[in-house]
Amino acid sequence: MRILFVTFGIVILDQISKLLVKGFSLPAIGISVNGMQYGSSYSIIGDFLRLTYIENAGMAFGFDLGWKHLFGILSIVASILILYYLYKSKNSNLGFRLSLAMILGGAIGNLIDRIFYGVIFGYDKIFYGRVVDFIDVDFFNLNIFGYHIDRWPVFNFADASVTIGVILLLIFHKPSTKSESKNAI
Repeated sequence: MRILFVTFGIVILDQISKLLVKGFSLPAIGISVNGMQYGSSYSIIGDFLRLTYIENAGMAFGFDLGWKHLFGILSIVASILILYYLYKSKNSNLGFRLSLAMILGGAIGNLIDRIFYGVIFGYDKIFYGRVVDFIDVDFFNLNIFGYHIDRWPVFNFADASVTIGVILLLIFHKPSTKSESKNAI
């Protein structure tokens, strides 16, 4: 299942980028990266694209139900199910498998933060880590039901991978026909 190289690549890119933003130290081999100050922001392309370091203790866009263990366990189960479905669909078209691989890579990338970052960085216990976000994009001005949006919520490569994967899934997933459904029964 070579498509899992895509998943692996996304996880590696996501984790390396987060560690560079957050900073880390490996004294045994003499590596130390200071990272960014929490809340700091650096312009990449004017005000359109910025690196802004924040951490998200909740789900997408900071939404927090307070059930960290349950959300972590559900994320693990969902990742296992996606991996299983990816295996079962090994003869499906490349676009469909690529979409699943991207969703899986993004899910695992953020799951690593949630499960381990609290322990690794010494601020909380297992399953209480915060997801590192840093990609800050200007968004066209939008008013919906009295709510004004002028910047997209800060996100990371894992979030982008899940979003792009879902879009590709909508494009490449072919629902089964009635004759295929009858044959399955």
